[in-house]
Amino acid sequence: MNRVQDRDLLAAEPPAPSGAAVGYGRGSANSPDVGSPEQQRDTLLAAGCERVYLDRASSRGSTARPELDSCLASLGPGDTLVVVRLDRLGRSLPQLVTLVNDLRTRGVGIRALHEGLDSTVAGGGVVFDVFEALGDFLRELLVEGTRDGLAAARARGQRLGRPPALTPDQVHQARTMLARPENSVASIARMLNVSRSTLYKHVPELGGRQPVAPFPEAREA
Repeated sequence: MNRVQDRDLLAAEPPAPSGAAVGYGRGSANSPDVGSPEQQRDTLLAAGCERVYLDRASSRGSTARPELDSCLASLGPGDTLVVVRLDRLGRSLPQLVTLVNDLRTRGVGIRALHEGLDSTVAGGGVVFDVFEALGDFLRELLVEGTRDGLAAARARGQRLGRPPALTPDQVHQARTMLARPENSVASIARMLNVSRSTLYKHVPELGGRQPVAPFPEAREA
């Protein structure tokens, strides 16, 4: 589906908010200027929010934001998500783009007080268009970066993809062991710590190997 068709489908969102204004705030030790969660709550209530969800400053390395999850789950078409600052929603641009685009598809508006962005006013929908364009741009950068990385790796002679289960030395070792009739396929596989199917794949001549009897057959008298 092309971009024009996508925009037509998403144009059904209400031009003005018809539901609740819902606030979200998040504390951060790295951004003290944004205000504490309590200060953000006061700002959001003063901006007309009916209810406010707050996440405290998370521990180092933690990405859990349970209040944001609850906030997003509570939003319906016509509602507006209000934040003191856009960076309260996402810790990275790709994360923010994904979240804003998801809100658009759900018919949810967004207001960012610090940036003065409001998708619910006349002309405010351009905010969504910008984020949609950013999303496409980031995806193209990712694809282009992946292609460039693969090309550079090939130019260096680097092998790409999953490494082989058996190295050339191990294949040579398997063939050497194969020359000794007392070695069974199972024993060779155990020695190389691979499955028999892997061994057959790398050493196809094992396919005609007959199993070795554990004891010599008794010769008839």
